[in-house]
Formats: sequence, structure tokens, C-alpha cells
Amino acid sequence: MSDSKLSRNWVADHIARLPRSGIRDFFELVNTMDDVISLGIGEPDFATPWHVREATIYALQKGFTSYTSNLGYMPLRRSVCRYVAERFGATYDPATECIITVGVSEALDIALRSVLNPGDEVVYHEPCYVSYAPSIAMAHAKPVAVVTKEETQFALDPAAVEAAITPKTKVMLLNFPNNPTGAGLTADDKARLAEIAIRHDLLVITDEIYEDMTYGERSPTIASLPGMKERTLFLNGMSKAHAMTGYRIGYACGPQALIEAMMKVHQYSMLCASSIAQAAAIEALENGDRARDEMHREYEQRRNVIVKRLNELGLPCLLPRGAFYVFPRISGTGLTSDAFARRLLKEQRVAVVPGTAFGACGEGYVRCAYATGLDDIEEAMRRIGRFLATLG
Repeated sequence: MSDSKLSRNWVADHIARLPRSGIRDFFELVNTMDDVISLGIGEPDFATPWHVREATIYALQKGFTSYTSNLGYMPLRRSVCRYVAERFGATYDPATECIITVGVSEALDIALRSVLNPGDEVVYHEPCYVSYAPSIAMAHAKPVAVVTKEETQFALDPAAVEAAITPKTKVMLLNFPNNPTGAGLTADDKARLAEIAIRHDLLVITDEIYEDMTYGERSPTIASLPGMKERTLFLNGMSKAHAMTGYRIGYACGPQALIEAMMKVHQYSMLCASSIAQAAAIEALENGDRARDEMHREYEQRRNVIVKRLNELGLPCLLPRGAFYVFPRISGTGLTSDAFARRLLKEQRVAVVPGTAFGACGEGYVRCAYATGLDDIEEAMRRIGRFLATLG
């Protein structure tokens, strides 16, 4: 019997209700075409730095291919906790307050599954990364979106967050710098959100995968503020700033009881992250500052070019405070986000992501990733210009 003719509906109701990822569906179409310049996938175009790859090879050569502790290889946990203290201002015990995960995606998944009961509510912000609302729903909880807007530079208004809180709210989920808008949180924003979390007795989950890609002044993590360490799970990983997407190494730091709960889910599902990848991550954290900073400077140059060119083309675009995405407004073309992205791909072979992939409030926008070389960015802008000319 084929999969399309099941004798009964075996799919769980809460999974059947989940939408397919707007990004992945769109790039199934991209993969069928040639000569496409992709401004779509949020993946660094830089190869993983050689010294990190060399550490990977050495780990393999010396046979470091066995399971590690469920919490992760202790030398890596030490490196993570040192790095978080130095770069983000929060201190953790590597023995009990840190877990190594299969990317930040797993860290978020097991964090939500560890703390949420059916019917709990999670306040988060949109536009946001595509997995947030589905991950909350898969934990049998209710996602509650707070909309951010272009006129306030997609900043998160703490007052709007507080207005969305109900007696069922248990978690505040943050991701800044933000995917897809590039928006950031100021030190004052973090202080106000911390006060709200304390006042309403909420757990904060802060996904800071792009914090190392902040342009300009960086402020300490919300986890470092008074009264917040005991109510915050800090998530980060190696994929973006260290160009290690395929290594799939993330981590979470937080209160011992929550890390222990996350470890329970992790040990019954993933067991541990790749031992070879963990060895490579140590090298990146201990000796990778120079390579990280060089890539960061290149991203900043690309950011400045793509924002300038999009605005010159008549697609209003804010200057991102972090990450490697821009979120230009295309509503003036008269096309929906999906129609704009599909026609641009078909007619000019440039791939961008419809803004609606990141929430309904993303209508009228598209996401462009500048994780590609300047030559490709310039050519993509020329093609977009030709496309806009056809629209009159």
C-alpha cells in the first residue's frame, strides 16, 4: 500500500495542523532552476576556517569517534562557558549549567519541551524565524505573537509584550539580532523586558545565535541582568558567526534544574552531538576570534552595499543592527510577497524569501540574505532593477 493511500489517518492532529516551512517550500522550486543568484538561505558563503577543519581531521585521525556525555564533551562545555562569560557577560558552571546540542534548533526544541505543559502560552515576536511558532505548537503550547513594525525599525516594544501576557503565559522567547529583520535590542530594551519577566514570573529563552554578528555597540545578554540568570535559558551555537552550519553544534546555558530537564529529552532523542564536531567547536571557540572578526567585517561591508542599492531601487530598506539579512518593503510594487519572490525568481533568476514565511505580518516584505559575495550581490541588484522596470 502506498503512503498516499493509508488505511487510516496516522498523522497526529497537532502535526497535521502545522504548515510546511515557507522557506523550504520556496527553495524546492529554486533547486529546479539554473543560473540562480540566491539571497535566500541564511548560510555563510565562507568555508569553515581551515584551522577548524584541521581540528576536525585530527579528531577523526586520533579516533575521537565515540559517544560523549549526554551533556556534551566537558572540554567543549568549558570553552563554551568561558566564551559566554567573555563575550556575553553571563557566567555558568560547565559541569551543571551547560548542554551541547545538535544546533540551536535542537536547543530550542528541547528547551520548550522541557518547560511547557499543554495549554501554556509563549510570548514571542514576529516577524521571526520560521520554526518558533511550530516548535511551541509541537510542545502542545500556544504561541502568542507580538508584531514588530518597520516604522519602529522592527524593534520589540516591551509594553506590547506585557500587554500580551495572560495568566497562562510561562515563557518569553526572544531572538535578537533578529532573523529576518536584522533588528536588535538595546540595553534599555533588555532591562525593561527583564523587569517584565520578573514581575510576571516568566522564563526567558533568548536565542542569541546572531549576537556575535552585531554591528556597532554590543550589550550584555539579558541573562546577565540582576535577577535574570535563574530565569533565563541562553541559546547560541557555532553555525553563523563561525561558519559551521554543517557541524550542527549549538548549546544552552541556564539553571541546573532546567539543563537537567533538557538533558533528559536530549538523551532519549539525540543522545549527544557529533563528537568530531564537538572537537572542532573547541578549536573555533579557543582560537577562532580572528576568523570570526574577519567574516564579520565582510558582512558589514555587504550590508552597507545591499541596503544602499535596495533603497536606490525604490525598495525601502532599514539598516540592520545585526545578523546577515535585510527585509526590504516591496508593497509599492503592487505584488504580494509571494508573487514578487516567484516572479523575480522566474524572470530574473534571483531568489529571495517571501516575508510571509516569517509570519503574516511579513506581507509586503521579502528577506534577502547577504551571506553571499559582493559580486553576486551587485549582479542580483542589477537583475532586481530590471525586474522592477518591467513592472512599470
